[in-house]
Amino acid sequence: MLAATVLSWVIGTAPVLESQGRRAPAGPGGADAVVSPAEIQRMLDGYMLIQAQEVLQLSDDQFTRFLSRVRAWQETRRRSQAERQRMLQELRRMTAGRAGPVDESAIKDRLKALDDLDTRAGGEIQQQRGAIDQVLNTVQQARFRIFEETMEQRKIELLMRARQGRGRQAQPQAAEEPR
Repeated sequence: MLAATVLSWVIGTAPVLESQGRRAPAGPGGADAVVSPAEIQRMLDGYMLIQAQEVLQLSDDQFTRFLSRVRAWQETRRRSQAERQRMLQELRRMTAGRAGPVDESAIKDRLKALDDLDTRAGGEIQQQRGAIDQVLNTVQQARFRIFEETMEQRKIELLMRARQGRGRQAQPQAAEEPR
């Protein structure tokens, strides 16, 4: 419950404060609150788990087993996505042509490695989802698929709101004209 409260505060007040040109209140150290992307991800993961228990109507026994399996699934997805992003960044550098001639053989090798990663990661993620499904009944499995998509959409919306807030904050404030 605490994670949901903290998350709702962060999500609810930070964009409002940013749109008013202010930062979130100072934290325990006295400095402006700065939340890392990893911390935001952990808060969203915690929020997702709390919401999942309610949406899927999990029993206490189911939730205990569900919790460990969803965390493993989330970590697998996160690790695979980070590795994929690193590989894409490497391909971006290799194809930019700034370091001399493009090495097509090396690029071909990296493309193969990226394809292999996509195949391997897809299998691992599917295996993790299968472990989650073992805890859920058929209706809960369907609800989980829908819930997962809804949470991804909300995450994108939150990121867009945060970016919009930063964009407004970065624009110079127009001087008020005297009346």
